[in-house]
Amino acid sequence: MARAREPVEDLLRELAPQVLGALVRRYGHFGDCEDAVQEALLAAAVQWPEEGRPENPRAWLITVASRRLTDRLRSDEARRRREDATAALVPPDRSALPAPGDDGLPEQDDTLTLLFLCCHPALSPASQLALTLRAVGGLTTAQIARAFLVPEATMAQRISRAKQGIKAAGSTFAPPPQDEWAERLRVVLHVLYLIFNEGYTASSGPDLQRGELTGEAIRLTRAVHRLLPEDGEVAGLLALMLLTDARRAARADDGGGLIPLAEQDRSLWDRPAIAEGVGLVSWALATSRLGPYQLQAAIAAIHAEATTADETDWHEIVALYRLLARIDTNPVITLNQAVAVAMVDGPEAGLALLDTLEDDDRMARHHRLHAVRAHLLELAGDVAGAEAGYRTAARLTTSLPERRYLEARAARATTASNG
Repeated sequence: MARAREPVEDLLRELAPQVLGALVRRYGHFGDCEDAVQEALLAAAVQWPEEGRPENPRAWLITVASRRLTDRLRSDEARRRREDATAALVPPDRSALPAPGDDGLPEQDDTLTLLFLCCHPALSPASQLALTLRAVGGLTTAQIARAFLVPEATMAQRISRAKQGIKAAGSTFAPPPQDEWAERLRVVLHVLYLIFNEGYTASSGPDLQRGELTGEAIRLTRAVHRLLPEDGEVAGLLALMLLTDARRAARADDGGGLIPLAEQDRSLWDRPAIAEGVGLVSWALATSRLGPYQLQAAIAAIHAEATTADETDWHEIVALYRLLARIDTNPVITLNQAVAVAMVDGPEAGLALLDTLEDDDRMARHHRLHAVRAHLLELAGDVAGAEAGYRTAARLTTSLPERRYLEARAARATTASNG
């Protein structure tokens, strides 16, 4: 055994989808394989810091997980009727499994195939998120539960239902058919996008952001980009994440309070991440078919390259939002577009664009619609309307930092009105 003592958590997260992919490809039974891999990861987390890493960590994990899996299958009374079929798939000497790559498939292919499986259209979005973080991200059920502020038992049930959903759908561990590839990749990217967004601005709870989720989203998107380096939308999504996450250190004050983009100390922004993101989106826009993630990344790049808020090229941002609106009819995009339009054509023009969302059920109870309207009303000089909007938004949000920020804006509007 190699006696390396450095932290193993990052390595285990990187290896988790490779090990799970190897087991599912060899044995089937996604749910049982996933449980066995989690047990192997736990064993490694306990043993490796004390005993040192094995020479081949991936093979070690595959061996341990395979032993746990076959023991589980043999001891489970409910599966004894399938024992003969299972035995036919188990190597005679389970202590000496084939070395990585001996099955004829490149090990890195497993990550993408596993993402396609976890993002199966038969699963609900919540199940896709949870299963992706567990099976591909390598997070424990407890970690995922903490990230989404639900009891561990609730998250365990959600993950269990997701596994059952994959089994009921008759899914196999293989890339989707060619005619389903584009749509399934779209779902995979959307799930990664949602994971990042939940980490960057937590939808509920006391924290503004959750670094474990943004970190996992970026890591997994990097993995997809390595597998699909010529895909412009994959590059666009990675660029969007890097450019957005680059602002993380400037988004909150020492007490965890939210600092809006226009007021952030831009010297705290991560310039290497910005440079990487700008490079990715520039390449994608120049070489690939235009897509929504590329356009969102291009907008983020304009913000990132402005040394002060006043230097932001709002005219270019408005032009990009118009392009984006043509290919992606999304109310959140319209919401952000309204702010950009207000910066160019005045707050009344932005408010007129917001009015188009009034009948959209997806936005009716969303705090951001009220918050953006309040902001534009404040710019237009309607401080009473702004105060009411901020207070409504504060009541609707379940994020404590956002609520405090919105209440502070409402109080400021009140002071301006009384003054």
